Amino acid sequence: MTILTPTSEAGGLDLGVLSQLAGELFATLPNGDPSPAFGGGRSLGQALPDMAATTPERELDLREAAVPQLEAAPAGQAHAAQAPRQGGVAQGVPQAYAAALPLPSDSAPPQAASPGPDAAAGYYFLQDAWITRADADSSADAGLSDLSDDRIGARADALPGAASLQAVLGQIFSSSPTRSSESQDGYYFVQTEQVHAHEARAGEPQLVERSIPGGFDVNAVRRDFPILAERVNGRPLVWLDNAATTHKPKAVIERLSYFYEHENSNIHRAAHELAARATDAYEGARDTVARFLGAASSEEIIFVRGATEGINLVAKSWGQQHVGEGDEIIVSHLEHHANIVPWQQLAAAKGAKLRVIPVDDTGQVLLDEYRKLLNPRTRLVAVTQVSNALGTITPIHEIVAMAKAAGARTLVDGAQSVSHLRVNLQALGADFFVFSGHKVFAPTGIGVVYGRREVLEQMPPWQGGGNMIADVTFERTLFNPPPARFEAGTGNIADAVGLGAALDYVQRIGLERIAKYEHDLLEYGLHGLRSIPGLRLIGTAAQRTSVMSFVLPGHRTEDIGRALNEAGIAVRSGHHCAQPILRRFGVEASVRPSLAFYNTCEEIDHLVAEVRRIARQSN
Repeated sequence: MTILTPTSEAGGLDLGVLSQLAGELFATLPNGDPSPAFGGGRSLGQALPDMAATTPERELDLREAAVPQLEAAPAGQAHAAQAPRQGGVAQGVPQAYAAALPLPSDSAPPQAASPGPDAAAGYYFLQDAWITRADADSSADAGLSDLSDDRIGARADALPGAASLQAVLGQIFSSSPTRSSESQDGYYFVQTEQVHAHEARAGEPQLVERSIPGGFDVNAVRRDFPILAERVNGRPLVWLDNAATTHKPKAVIERLSYFYEHENSNIHRAAHELAARATDAYEGARDTVARFLGAASSEEIIFVRGATEGINLVAKSWGQQHVGEGDEIIVSHLEHHANIVPWQQLAAAKGAKLRVIPVDDTGQVLLDEYRKLLNPRTRLVAVTQVSNALGTITPIHEIVAMAKAAGARTLVDGAQSVSHLRVNLQALGADFFVFSGHKVFAPTGIGVVYGRREVLEQMPPWQGGGNMIADVTFERTLFNPPPARFEAGTGNIADAVGLGAALDYVQRIGLERIAKYEHDLLEYGLHGLRSIPGLRLIGTAAQRTSVMSFVLPGHRTEDIGRALNEAGIAVRSGHHCAQPILRRFGVEASVRPSLAFYNTCEEIDHLVAEVRRIARQSN
């Protein structure tokens, strides 16, 4: 039919036309029935008396910016209109996946709560916000007849006047019988059996809002990362190599550009304006890092090139001073080479011993075995918080506490944790903590060493040069206090500023929100990979994040990596600079897809489909 758009221009509304349109609209419904049934076996006419009881006490003019009002939700819950089902938009997990998950055998389909006898109609779109004030003592029908034509209910898209509404609603309130849910031509939205079946498949609702800041909108996040629009081999880029490096949001890219356009200078040693701007930006980034890590002071934050340089700094400065012959250094079986080799070198130079915490068959450290390794000769415990090869999250609080009880210093490698988990170093109590900026959406070539102030103050510098000195003569040199003592020469000023921008970006989204989304994404990915015949996951610890390492019998890992690249999927294949832990599981290499908060279930579906295709080739 032809649709005429009613307006509120001078001359008034053609109510006859509107009435005619309403009749034609309902005539187009199945079987031409002008009286469709509503859910729960109640017609709109039956619902109206309930609604009349909650009619608002004021009338709204057409000129007011009226907004529909939703029923108040119970405390702690989102409104039904805002709450997606499990696997909905807010979580980024498809309903098909959620529906496929098994339910406990003793679970029953959740039943929709029935409104009490005094409740308003159970449809948020039929609440009192739609109906203007009627006489409190009159019936719903009588109330409608009293409405004036220039007043309507609070509706944002501006319905016609009351007389036209009366003409339309008069048909709906007719005595036509409501449709049975068993009718073949019934409306899909009132099929009780279908509703219950859907509830059984989908599970309990996840009561979170649909978008930031109330939920997690992955598509909004992806728009912040320009490189994710790139194409590789004619396919959209699927970046699943985040454990190797992460991409940079526009906020970081633009901050770097602004620095070079408006602030570029060396720092600390000039009286001109640009030096002041650059110094403020650099030291401001140090403050941001301190807040991000929960450090007691920005004076505990040292800028270095990355986690590897940070560990070497501690080994060369603190280690050379405090580790001697017969002393012991403890690491875990999970460590990256960067947290093994410097300690091996120190032990060889000092005559010390390197001891290793074993892991179980899932890839989790064995705390009972660790406890046995601690003794009065233990000088340092250096352990990762998250394994780069397996994704295992270690019980780092227990590890640090046990080391402190034994009188040992502690270093935590946080390269794989800071982009996924909240870190609070004052609560953790570690003496040292290191991470790399490029693993947390910042530029390459910048990283951080955190050291407790009382420990740093007793450490000698590990490099000499400008910036780290207070006074120099040919007879002696006086060194600056930390952190300048450990930042010889011109540092990576711009990228330190970029690191601050990256941490601010992560903080705006919220690490807790990121961790929840990534956990759901990881479970979804593991579920898909486990369904591929023959595929073996490497590392299956209960506490894990981001990483999905696997091998596929009959296929070399580098061949899998190349085949995935042809499909636009970037993963890491090889030993991941973590050969000891891979050999613990009897392999020399693995394929390692790794996740960040900008990845999606659609990308994981693409990965699983391609790996399944590769697996079939061997059959």
